[in-house]
Amino acid sequence: MRIASLVARILLGALFTFAGVSAFFMGPPPPMPGLVGAVTHDFYVSHWNLAVAFAQLAAGILLLLNRYVTLALIIIGAFLYNSLAFHALLMPSTLPIPLIVTLIWVAACWPRRNTFARLFAA
Repeated sequence: MRIASLVARILLGALFTFAGVSAFFMGPPPPMPGLVGAVTHDFYVSHWNLAVAFAQLAAGILLLLNRYVTLALIIIGAFLYNSLAFHALLMPSTLPIPLIVTLIWVAACWPRRNTFARLFAA
């Protein structure tokens, strides 16, 4: 399990580092119809995507460097919640992608479950 967690942490770190870096160099995606298009358009026009990309980049680098891993996993957990909600409600056909990334996140979090348990203590 230790090797699986290590691989999951590195894979998640690489994925979020790439996602963060790519947002600074790629333009907005092609226009999409309906609510998805409106949300995506506003996301890029307001430059909110750059704030998100910076946080993704920071969390990804922390995971790759094996520093402040718990903090990085919490930050990525927030992104995964938003991604799951977006895909479940607006683009259900693409829901498997964030589900797979969430499974990788769980594998990376599993050795730190005692640390996460403290977050839920009253």
